[in-house]
Amino acid sequence: MNASHQPDPRERPARLTVGVVGAGRVGPALAAALQLAGHRPVAASGVSDASVRRAAAMLPDVPLVPPAEVLERADLVLLTVPDDALPGLVEGLAETGAVRPGQLLVHTSGRYGTKVLDPALRAGALPLALHPAMTFTGTPVDVQRLAGCSFGVTAPEELRLAAEALVIEMGGEPEWIAEENRPLYHAALALGANHLVTLVAESMELLRDAGVEAPDRMLGPLLGAALDNALRSGDAALTGPVARGDAGTVAAHVAELRKHAPQTVAGYLAMARATADRALAHGLLKPELAEDLLGVLANGAGGTGGAEGGSR
Repeated sequence: MNASHQPDPRERPARLTVGVVGAGRVGPALAAALQLAGHRPVAASGVSDASVRRAAAMLPDVPLVPPAEVLERADLVLLTVPDDALPGLVEGLAETGAVRPGQLLVHTSGRYGTKVLDPALRAGALPLALHPAMTFTGTPVDVQRLAGCSFGVTAPEELRLAAEALVIEMGGEPEWIAEENRPLYHAALALGANHLVTLVAESMELLRDAGVEAPDRMLGPLLGAALDNALRSGDAALTGPVARGDAGTVAAHVAELRKHAPQTVAGYLAMARATADRALAHGLLKPELAEDLLGVLANGAGGTGGAEGGSR
């Protein structure tokens, strides 16, 4: 954690009782991180067997109670439910009178800012949106991974210091996101992280089909280097047959995928088109090579007979 982000002691939130509504993968990890910072988890809610096990493992001795009772017991309540369930949950809690004036109500949805908490705000709650930009496993390792993790923070100006202090106490780094930019912010993260998992899983399956015994070992160094290069250099890190304009190689790829894994063809073509566009825009793909390549991408494997071409 960057020491320059440490809050002034006068800006640190007082030690708080913490509740979790929705003991999925995120809530228990954040509550456990807050516990390490001196706050005290006092209640959680969860109904599935997995939620019960997670809460028991990461928040031992913290009772599981209904959501309204979580709000009765806690000064700071983490609403860690799926995005689509959040508006209804907030409205329901506000309508039942469970929200207390002065209570910190924190949701962890990337999609929403604080406007989704308006029903609770009208009941006197203090609304914060703190979204950790990390994937969670639902295990104690998540608490360690919060160190240095960026959080998308949205809060009223008067609560900004408190929101940022809570993030820093959890080991994270606050990044301010305007209310109107939350959907775009979340789409950007999903594009990078969620689709990456799909791409890697598909790549591992294809490597197994090709006879590779340890696809994870093969991909690890390659993907690690590609990610590092992309983060450092952006589009300048583009490599491979699309960026080089090797239309024959791309056509051969498409032909093989149609034969062995037709469900991957649409994704391959879509990503190849996006890569070609970026490579062209940044001068990496020569215009004289782009025409044949774009023809292959427009027509699947047609037009080149699946011939192999190009060299690495």
